[in-house]
Amino acid sequence: MTKRKVIPSLRSLADQERATAKKARASWQMFTIMAEFIEATEYLSEIRPAVSIYGSARLKPNSPYYKLATQIARKLSDAGFAVISGGGPGIMEAANKGAHAGKAPSVGLNIELPHEQSGNQWQDISLRFRHFFTRKVTFVKNSDAVIVMPGGFGTLDELAEVLTLIQTKKSRHVPIILVGAEFWEGLLAWFKSALIPMGLINPTDIDLMQVIDNPDQVLEAVLKFYEDREEGEVHPVKSEEDRMFYL
Repeated sequence: MTKRKVIPSLRSLADQERATAKKARASWQMFTIMAEFIEATEYLSEIRPAVSIYGSARLKPNSPYYKLATQIARKLSDAGFAVISGGGPGIMEAANKGAHAGKAPSVGLNIELPHEQSGNQWQDISLRFRHFFTRKVTFVKNSDAVIVMPGGFGTLDELAEVLTLIQTKKSRHVPIILVGAEFWEGLLAWFKSALIPMGLINPTDIDLMQVIDNPDQVLEAVLKFYEDREEGEVHPVKSEEDRMFYL
């Protein structure tokens, strides 16, 4: 005779005080997630159009990629695009610095981390998140284009999430521009040599990304994307229902 598994619930735990505290922590965490979504919506709902710039927190101001990110952000801002970054140092700081010097808002979505992350001074709108989940949703939900500079695990994670959402049609199609041809060459070659032959992605999925290193051409690519789709305006202003996420 097969013994039935006994799956304990919090109510049946001997230590009821501990069980109550555990449930309270879980409930409070859900409230903090909701609060972060509400605050982000309140501050960013009218910030359109907007472009998110991803990249490493570890690149210093003397890095050519830092300087390139600053130039790209400035051109986007002067063209009327709010620029959204992670609010920290490195490429995030470069993006906010360039946007702050331009005409459109510079937005930082800061994350509380034990190391690496400290808010930069170039943010016109600064939001602080405890949860990566809500921060990542906020990035994607408010982006009309995504610029991806060189970065580590976090940057790759953000790139993969945007690609997955567009590939699976859980979000609308927006331009994804990789900056740094030499940096991205190996990853794109691996996509083509490993993922496509095994049928893990479609050959056309590669076309979701463009590799552009020239700041003027980055801006032109974003504008052309929407002109080709006959959006009616050079800078697309979307309704709440037509944000990047289909919510």
